[in-house]
This record gives sequence, C-alpha cells and structure tokens, in this order.
Amino acid sequence: MWRKAASDPKSLTGEVKDLVVAYLKQETLGPLKGLGRYLGFGIAGSVLVAVGLLMLMLGILRLLQSETGSTFTGNLSWLPYLITAVVATALLAVTALAIKRQPKKF
Repeated sequence: MWRKAASDPKSLTGEVKDLVVAYLKQETLGPLKGLGRYLGFGIAGSVLVAVGLLMLMLGILRLLQSETGSTFTGNLSWLPYLITAVVATALLAVTALAIKRQPKKF
C-alpha cells in the first residue's frame, strides 16, 4: 500500500509533480465535465421550450385569425396580434417571477 519515500531529490520532484498533476486533473477536469453536461442539457431544454412556446403562440394567432369568423376583420385585423403578444408577455412575466422567486427556507 504505502511506498517507501524516495531519497533521491530528482525522483522526489517527479513524484511531487505527478501528484500535483493528478490532483489538478481530479479537481478541475471532473467538475468541468459536470458543468459542461449541466450546461448542455440546460441549453437543449431552453431551445426545446422556446420552440414549443413559439409554436403555441403561432397556434393562438392562427386560432384567432381563422376560427373567430368575421370578428377580427377589416380595421380589427391587428387585434389577434395584440392578443397573442399580451399572452406571450404574460407567459414571460410568469416565468420571470417563477425564476426570481426564492425557495422557502425551513
């Protein structure tokens, strides 16, 4: 288990160097790999949520434009865009509040 300490200064220096390099690899590369995985999944999740919300907003806009009959025609043709923008802003505000909210401390 235990190795006998080297009496030669050159081999002692080599052992110290190997020990420091191994320690630095363990303490830097391991956490960086974990951080990279965390960021990768976070970015992928954010992109998927953004695409999903974009599709939802386009669906709401399409619903308001096509399924409301003649309600939003003529001078009121801009209202579906406003309603969709208000819904998107409300979703953004709810998301920001959920992110900003502090967890309860027990």
